[in-house]
Amino acid sequence: MDHHSPGVMSLQTSPLMCRSFRYCVSHCLYAAMTKLAQANREVSMLSSLRCLGYLSSLNLLVAICLGLYVRWEKTSESTILVIFILGLFVLGIASILYYYFAMETASMSLFHLWFGFLLGLLCFLNSPALADDVKEEATNYLLLTSIIMRSLWALVERLCGFVRYRPALLTSAEALELLGFAIASTAMLLNEAVSIIALAAALAALIVDLRMKSLLAVPNLACFAVVTSVMFFRSLGISTNAFALACFLSRLICGPLLDVYFSGLSVTERWLPLLARGRVWRRLSVLPLGLVELAFFAAAAARLGDLGGWYLVIPGFCAAGVFWAVCHTIFIVTLWGFHTKLNECQRVFQAQTAGSRSLDRVMASKGMRHFCLISERLAFFSLVSTALLGAVSWQVSLNTPTHGMFMSVFLLVLPVESLVHGLYHELGSCLGGTCVGYAVVIPTNYCSADGQPTLLPPELVQELNLRSTGMLNSVQRFFSHHMIETYGCDYSTSGLALDALQAKLRAFLELRTADGPRHDTYVLYYSGHSHSSGEWALAGGDTLWLDELLEWWQEKNGGFRSRLILLLDIEHAQPWVREVRHVDGLYVAVQGATLSPAADVEESDLPQLGDFTADWVEFNCAPDSGVRWAERGRSRGVAAVYGVSKRWSDYTLHLPTGSDVSKHWKTYFPRATYPLVHLANWCGGLNLLWPCSLCLRCFRRFKLAWFPPAVLDTGQGFKLVRS
Repeated sequence: MDHHSPGVMSLQTSPLMCRSFRYCVSHCLYAAMTKLAQANREVSMLSSLRCLGYLSSLNLLVAICLGLYVRWEKTSESTILVIFILGLFVLGIASILYYYFAMETASMSLFHLWFGFLLGLLCFLNSPALADDVKEEATNYLLLTSIIMRSLWALVERLCGFVRYRPALLTSAEALELLGFAIASTAMLLNEAVSIIALAAALAALIVDLRMKSLLAVPNLACFAVVTSVMFFRSLGISTNAFALACFLSRLICGPLLDVYFSGLSVTERWLPLLARGRVWRRLSVLPLGLVELAFFAAAAARLGDLGGWYLVIPGFCAAGVFWAVCHTIFIVTLWGFHTKLNECQRVFQAQTAGSRSLDRVMASKGMRHFCLISERLAFFSLVSTALLGAVSWQVSLNTPTHGMFMSVFLLVLPVESLVHGLYHELGSCLGGTCVGYAVVIPTNYCSADGQPTLLPPELVQELNLRSTGMLNSVQRFFSHHMIETYGCDYSTSGLALDALQAKLRAFLELRTADGPRHDTYVLYYSGHSHSSGEWALAGGDTLWLDELLEWWQEKNGGFRSRLILLLDIEHAQPWVREVRHVDGLYVAVQGATLSPAADVEESDLPQLGDFTADWVEFNCAPDSGVRWAERGRSRGVAAVYGVSKRWSDYTLHLPTGSDVSKHWKTYFPRATYPLVHLANWCGGLNLLWPCSLCLRCFRRFKLAWFPPAVLDTGQGFKLVRS
C-alpha cells in the first residue's frame, strides 16, 4: 500500500521541474547570446570595412584638395581656385542631401561626378615645376595610400562575402566618374580632348568586359595598361600625374578585376542586361558598334599620312584592310543573326507560363548553342583582323597628331569585339544541346504463357486506360518542362505492328533541327509489355530487340555524335540495361526500373507499370518533390536502374562540322566570304591539347565503368538514376 500523499509527490517532482525549467531558460539564453555575439561580430566587421572605404575616400579628397592648391600656388591661375572652391561647395551640397534630406542617389551621383572631374584635373594639370615640391610629394603619397586602402577594402569585402552581385554592365558610380574624367579633358586642345574622351569610352568597355568575364578580358586589361602608361599620353605630348591616373584607374578597375574570380553569377545572369533588353534597343545597338568599327578603320587609314617606308606600309595596309572588311562584314551579319534568334527565344520565354523554365533552357532548345559555337570562330577572326590592321598602322612614327586618336579608338574596339566573342563563347559553353523526344504507350496487351500478346479482360481495361493516360500526361509534362521537341506520343490500345513501329522510329531517328544539324539527344520512351529477355511485345507476335533498334540508330546517326536515351517503363528492363553496357562505338543509355514489392505490401498496392514513370518524371521536374531513389526498400517497390554504353563518358555536345559551317554560311553570309568560313572551320578543328584530353577520357571511362554514380546528369536538365 502506498503511503505517500499527493502533496509529498508534488514536493518531490518540483525540484526536477525547476531544474528542467532552469536548463531550458539557460539554453535559450545561451543560444540567444551566441547569435547576438555572432551578429555583433558581423556588424563589427562590416562597420570596419565601411570605415576603411570612407577613410580611403577621405584620403583621396585630401589629396585632391592639396594637389589643386599646389597647382594654384605654382601657376596663380584663378580658374583653378574657382574650380577648387566650387568643388568643395558641390561636395558640401552632396553631404547635405545625403544626411539631411535622405536623397542618397542624387548625393552619390554628385559625389562620383565631381571626384572623376577633380581627379582628371589633378592628372592633366601637371608641369615639371611640381617635381621638387614637398606638397606635391605629399599629394602623391596620399594618392598611393588611397590606392592601397581602396584595393584592400575591395579585397576584404569580397573575402568576407559582403558584396551583393547584381546583373549590370556598368554601375552609375563608374559611369559618372568616367563622365567627370572626360569633362576634365575639355580643358586641353580639341584633338587631345577627343582622344582622351575616346580613351574613357575604351575604359568603360574594358570594365564591362571584365564584369562579363569575357575570355580575353584580362589580356585586354594588360594591353590597355601598357599602351596607356607607356605610349598614349606621350604621343599626345601631355605630362600627366602618374599617381592621379593610377588612382583613377584603380578605383574603376579593382572591383571588376576581383569579380572575375569572386563573382558567383551564372553566364545568363551576367549577360541578363543584354539578353533581357527589348528587341528594338538590341537592334539599335548594332549601329553604334558599326560606327566605332568605321572610326577605327578611318583612324588607321589616317595614319598613312606619314609615309615612312610606303612601299611596305601601303600594300600591307591594303591587304589587312580587305581582310578586315570581309571579317567585319561577317561580324555585323552574325551579330544581327544572333539578335534574330534571341528575339525568337524571348517570344517563347514570354509565352511560357511555368516559372521554372529559364531563358537559357529556351535558348538551348532553339539551337542557340550551335549558332554561338560557329559565331565564336568568326568573331575570333574579327579580333585577329583588327589586331593585324592595328599592327600595320602602328608601324608609322609615334610622334604624330593622329597617333593618339588611333590608339584610343584601337583600345576601344578591342574590348568591344572581345565582349561579342565572349558572349558567343560563354553561351556556346554553358547552354545545353537540342533534344527531341518520342513516346510509345501500348496499354492493353500482355504476354501470355506462350509468348503471344492477348487482350486484357474487359473489367481491367478501364483501370489500365486511366493508368496509361497518366503515363502520357507525365511524359508530356517531362517533354514540356525540359523544352524537348516532341515528335509524337503514340497511344495504341490494340498494339503496334513491327512495320508501323519501324517506320515511326526511322523517321524519328533521322530528325534534324530547323538550322540543319542533327539534334544532340534523342529520347525514346516506351511503356508496354515485354518478354523476359527484354524485347518489346508487339501486335501479331512480333518483337523488337535492342540490336535491331541500335542498328537503325547507327544507320541514321553514322558520322554524327548524337546520343540515344531509352526510357523504359516495362516489366523486364534489366536485360536491356545489362546489354547496353557492352555496346561500343555508340552513345546509348537505357533507363528502366525493376518492380519488386516489399513483403508487407498488400496485393492491391503491388507496383505496376506507370509507377516508375510518375516517380521519375516527378524527380526530374520537381527537385523538391521528396522522391529519393537511393532509399532501401522504397515504399512503392519500384527500384530504378540504368546502363550506358562503353563510350558514354566520351560524349560531348555536337560541335559544328564542316557541313554545318557551310550551311550556316549559306544561310547568313554572302558568297565572297566562303574562303574565310573554310579557314575558320579548319582553325576551329585544331586540338593542340589532345594528350591531356586522352588521359581525361580514359579516367572518365574507368570511373563510369567501375564506380557509376547513383545520379548521372545528362546535361539536358534531367538525370538518370539508380537505386
